Amino acid sequence: QQSNVTSYGATTLAIISLEAFAGMWINAFLVCVLCIAWVKKKTLNSNEKILLLLGCSRFWHLCISWVYSFLSIIYPNYLYVHTIIQLIVSFQTFLNYSHLWFSACLCVFYCIKIANFRNRFFIYLKVKIDRIVPWLLLGSGILASAVSIIIYDLAETDSNNLNFTCLGNFLEASVRMDKHFFSSFFLMGFGYAASFMAVIFSAVFLLFSLWRHKRKMQTNSRNNLSMDAHIRAMKSILSFLVMYSINFICLILTIIYVNKNENTMILLISIYLNAFPGVHSLILIFGNPKLEKALLKIL
Repeated sequence: QQSNVTSYGATTLAIISLEAFAGMWINAFLVCVLCIAWVKKKTLNSNEKILLLLGCSRFWHLCISWVYSFLSIIYPNYLYVHTIIQLIVSFQTFLNYSHLWFSACLCVFYCIKIANFRNRFFIYLKVKIDRIVPWLLLGSGILASAVSIIIYDLAETDSNNLNFTCLGNFLEASVRMDKHFFSSFFLMGFGYAASFMAVIFSAVFLLFSLWRHKRKMQTNSRNNLSMDAHIRAMKSILSFLVMYSINFICLILTIIYVNKNENTMILLISIYLNAFPGVHSLILIFGNPKLEKALLKIL
């Protein structure tokens, strides 16, 4: 039985390590290309600012997740040290929320920048979007920090009730079903739902704008360019919508299986959660002509 547990842990660590390092490489590439462009141009546009912060948050999220996986399997006793587990949980929460909300900011930016509506408020947002983006990013960071502080306090309260597994994410901890457990999952659910709604509304508005534009489309080049911009943005938002929907389902499944010791199901959830930051960043890279060209040049 001990041999089976060791083999299971080694397999789990190998899968998570492969996903983590692949995702870290992808996001490191994204950050490096944008930083080089920043140095050359001395400035970044709003889209590049969001992608830069998104790449940074995902890189460190994968890094912290891998460290947790490594410690939980190779040196599990270190995770029972009170301060260490609090810090890991807090950092994971902050980085997880940051990259999800930065992604939602990217979808909102695409929607406002590309969609065409005659509403005065929407026109105002379109004109001011470049000034609004830094505040959106700052607000996302502040909210993620606030939630991570709350989770830190909850982790301190529940520190005597934690029995950690070896799957590399604090969501997979076997926690006693009490009010603190539900409080932490309520916070996670609220954070996911808030950004999920932003993505859904962005997709709906952009799809409606695309439908209206197609009805009025003429055969001149300007309209064709606008149509292409709509379609590129829709591909990016819909890809994130699909992946985010699965991510939200994984949260619900985690709540269901976290106390049932369903190792196979939790492993599958963990595999997806670790693959999400890398796969979506890769989609964003191939959706950006400059980033795609740089990646193909390196390959």
